[in-house]
Amino acid sequence: MKKLLILSCVIPVCLAAGAQVKQKISAAIAKVEPKCIAWREQLHQNPELGNREFKTAKLVADQLRSFGIEVKEGVAKTGVVGILKGDKPGPCIALRADMDGLPVTETVDLPYASTIKTTYNGQEVGVMHACGHDTHVAMLLSVAEVLSSIKKDLKGTVKFIFQPAEEGPPAGEEGGAKLMVDEGVMENPKVDVVFGLHIEAAIEEGTIEWKSGSFMAAADFFTIKVKGKPSHGSQPWLGIDPISASAQIINGLQTIVSRESELTKAPVVITVGKIQGGVRNNIISDNVEMLGTIRTLDSEMQKKVHERFRHVIKSIGDASGVTTEVQIDTRTLVTYNDPKLVEKMLPSLRNAIGAANVKEREWVTGAEDFSYYGTKAPSFFLYLGGMPKGKDPKTAPPHHTAEFFVTNSAMKTGVQALCQLVTDYAEMK
Repeated sequence: MKKLLILSCVIPVCLAAGAQVKQKISAAIAKVEPKCIAWREQLHQNPELGNREFKTAKLVADQLRSFGIEVKEGVAKTGVVGILKGDKPGPCIALRADMDGLPVTETVDLPYASTIKTTYNGQEVGVMHACGHDTHVAMLLSVAEVLSSIKKDLKGTVKFIFQPAEEGPPAGEEGGAKLMVDEGVMENPKVDVVFGLHIEAAIEEGTIEWKSGSFMAAADFFTIKVKGKPSHGSQPWLGIDPISASAQIINGLQTIVSRESELTKAPVVITVGKIQGGVRNNIISDNVEMLGTIRTLDSEMQKKVHERFRHVIKSIGDASGVTTEVQIDTRTLVTYNDPKLVEKMLPSLRNAIGAANVKEREWVTGAEDFSYYGTKAPSFFLYLGGMPKGKDPKTAPPHHTAEFFVTNSAMKTGVQALCQLVTDYAEMK
């Protein structure tokens, strides 16, 4: 009876303490929101391309240090890692934000629009945060400030990963999540779980979308070289036409999707995005080069597609009399949301922003190098709405375009969600 009385006294005290921590977090989120917007606008005005995020990295490192967080710089070229150790024992939870912009000239009429220019592939181009990475950095800085303010109540360690080159490193360089993982970002301390999110221009602000299991596609980039024999355009029988063979190869590759892939299991996309061959209308060229991408959402299907891809190209090449070369470069893995982790953390998301605002979705054929972190620890990646309320998603400018736009007000939802995920997961462990 005495033990029961003691326990009945302890439980209300623990619940009250938990409620006080949540109140502190809510107050801290409200306080940091103006800073979050200011950081986002500063970053948006000063975008930098992959592996060149020098000013962005300095801003991140300086802010993390101002919160009393341990900082590591120069990870995977320009990456920054912050380590916040709570005063109470618990798991190591990683959160990731990508930092790079794109070679796009902004046309959105904003007071903080980018006017930055740079040289990319030998051409002068504009630079723009045309995929929302500026908001990702601003949100993660905000989460870092909020969680550092409750350090004495925080269980475990939070690792803040600010990653360069998610859009891909410059030609001839390594970069992105794979390099961060290779350089040990998921170790010392070893990460138990990793969360991430991506703001989306065609999802209404205030909402989060998720999918358990395979969520975003593996992205493979390919190069196909087709070599024939040149001839005069009026005498094709004296040559071997690589352009004609390439047309057959393109059509043949689509049968891998339409006739050989079990599309009820997972989608497959094969796209030839560039074809180059020939110099004149009456000359049969001696070679053609094709560039493109393969998207898969199942690792076994990915292997099969690669095998069939090479076989189709060689078979058509042999039948046409041309020689072929194929190179497939895997850029990202399947972004996989651990089903057990998803099930465990969905109540946290619903508590953070309201159950009606947390929505399940179908898989995405876009890719994310966040997938590499999931090879080292259970992961959960989310879509965060960034579209103004009431806007038709069909009219929202796509990512990677000059008209891309997401709201500043959308970021508060992301900060709330990440803070809730961290504190709840720590409590569960």
